[in-house]
Amino acid sequence: MTAPARLLPLFTRSHEGGRSSMTCQYRCGNACDMDVPNTSDNEYFGDLVAAGFSRRAALRAGGVGAALVGLTAWSMPSAAAAAPAAGTPGSPGTGSALGFTGIAPTPATTDAVVVPEGFAWAPVISWGDPLFADTPAFDFDHQTPAAQREQAGYNADYVQFSQGGAGDNGAHRGLLSFNNEYTNDELMFRGVRSSADLSDEQLEIVLAAHGITITEVARRDASSPWRWVQGGRRNRRIHTDTPFAVDGPAAGSPHLRTSADPTGTRVLGTLNNCAGGETPWGTYLSGEENFNQYFRATGAPDPEGRLRRYGITSGGRGWERVRDRFSVVDEPNEVNRFGWIVEVDPEDPTSTPVKHTALGRFKHEGATVALTADGRVAAYMGDDERFDYLYKFVSANTYREGDRAHNLTLLSEGDLYVAKLNGDGAADGEYDGGGEWIPLVVDGVSQVPGYTVEEVLIWTRLAADKVGPTKMDRPEDVQPNPVNGRIYAAMTNNTARTPAQIDEANPRAANKHGHVTELTETGGDHGALTFTWRIVLVAGVPSDPQTYFNGYDKSEVSPISCPDNIAFDQAGNLWISTDGMPGTLNHCDALYIMPLEGVEKGRLQQFLSVPVGAETCGPVILGPDSVLVAVQHPGEVSGASPENVVSQFPYRGDGQPRPSVIHAYRRHGR
Repeated sequence: MTAPARLLPLFTRSHEGGRSSMTCQYRCGNACDMDVPNTSDNEYFGDLVAAGFSRRAALRAGGVGAALVGLTAWSMPSAAAAAPAAGTPGSPGTGSALGFTGIAPTPATTDAVVVPEGFAWAPVISWGDPLFADTPAFDFDHQTPAAQREQAGYNADYVQFSQGGAGDNGAHRGLLSFNNEYTNDELMFRGVRSSADLSDEQLEIVLAAHGITITEVARRDASSPWRWVQGGRRNRRIHTDTPFAVDGPAAGSPHLRTSADPTGTRVLGTLNNCAGGETPWGTYLSGEENFNQYFRATGAPDPEGRLRRYGITSGGRGWERVRDRFSVVDEPNEVNRFGWIVEVDPEDPTSTPVKHTALGRFKHEGATVALTADGRVAAYMGDDERFDYLYKFVSANTYREGDRAHNLTLLSEGDLYVAKLNGDGAADGEYDGGGEWIPLVVDGVSQVPGYTVEEVLIWTRLAADKVGPTKMDRPEDVQPNPVNGRIYAAMTNNTARTPAQIDEANPRAANKHGHVTELTETGGDHGALTFTWRIVLVAGVPSDPQTYFNGYDKSEVSPISCPDNIAFDQAGNLWISTDGMPGTLNHCDALYIMPLEGVEKGRLQQFLSVPVGAETCGPVILGPDSVLVAVQHPGEVSGASPENVVSQFPYRGDGQPRPSVIHAYRRHGR
């Protein structure tokens, strides 16, 4: 599907992190405008001191730039080879490990999906598409809560795809699952300028639009795009009122009990689901991220600072008008029932999803898994907050091939760790070093003085603060590479980091562009408690001397900013989707490929870009000619409304933007 590229005016300012102010409001409750929740006294400068580079010397040298010059040995390409400055198209390059010619950056006001020459794209499923045989078709001006509970949810993020599984009936049937992270009340309804304007019925629609969507998909042949199947046997909507079981060591804790659930073992709904991961047994993991913004905390006591550490300080989004449980004063424990990793069996639409307390509670970007040398399951996780941490969970029991019932228990019991990264100095010309996984819970015993196991798992941030992990620059997606076995973590950005707070693992003050870190577990074992690490990408404009592209010639790479989700193809190439480039580079957000081995190692190229106001999410690399991408919040710029439409993506004649999952594929001679 194609649409004319229209250049539209932007009615927005961007927050320092790169997103529009409208996105910041609805996605994370303006988190970057709030005080940093982590006020622990963990050191920032330990890496630099170990390298013989003192804090005083850095500041005396003149601040941000001087501190970086003192730390790094990377060099800027010659003026003749330098890439274009921010806001101008870069060199797209020719060829790639995938066999396409990379595209140039797209101006941030472009209302089009741009793909490489020889490729096309089409929507797979969009917000409001009906899932069941008797579900009404989407009607923007006549939405109802009942319809939304049976239609695709809003704002797709993490995407999971399976093909050839039970009931798929051949190569041209599949199963698609995706998160519905958040809603934009101003773009969903006419005449709404804030959440306070919503009627009770509109609030019910908003609640129903959150959660997870599961749908069967089909295609005509191998050269055709995938498309959702209305009435598929495994189609399902999980929303704010869907029952979830709670398991693990904190299940039944007094801190999880409410008036509606005095057992503390059954929760309604899942909120702000961001990234996720697929287990070896085929289930779907989803991370509850910015759940804090939905709870009205006004007047709630917080003597131990637990609410503040989780950012639960606002007046909420008005949900307490239709659900008392979203008032912290009325139900002080309800908020503790969110912030978990949830597991869903997409093959069984009658199954009860589970919230796994053993994996800890924080702003989960997601969880991705790999098997340890002795067959246990390791789950890697990032806490998406400025100055928060990387985590790892290792199951107590081992994976059994083909024993689904057993494997469904693996995330219920195990050990939880948080990461400490130490630098080795800049003399080797790289940001790298060693690290350790500091224990929080081991063999069912708390390793944090003064904290019980329940307390470690329910207030994981506070427990981790006590053991000295490294404060990172918004760790988001953390993914094991199935080809080389290493772990890759996207640090999206952190504009709040000062020159006094830089370290070798987070080497830039006012880090608006972000970076990607590679971790190698000792012995290649995901169960190891030590690792080495190195930064493989320092994002930004290639002509900036602070940027780094795994050693590749910077005259032949694309500019990039705000890495968010990552994925891998069958060759082990790293794919990166972005969140925030309109505000940092004046480009539309995009999807990139960066080979990690061979002669093209570090040669970052742009594969596609999404429309004005949108974010690139949940990439799934199906093969050398086929990629799934979630296009989230199209047209979401301040001042946009149903009467002032900025994007009409996915260009289906609806007149309003509809977040969607799309399929980009090679035309194969068409």
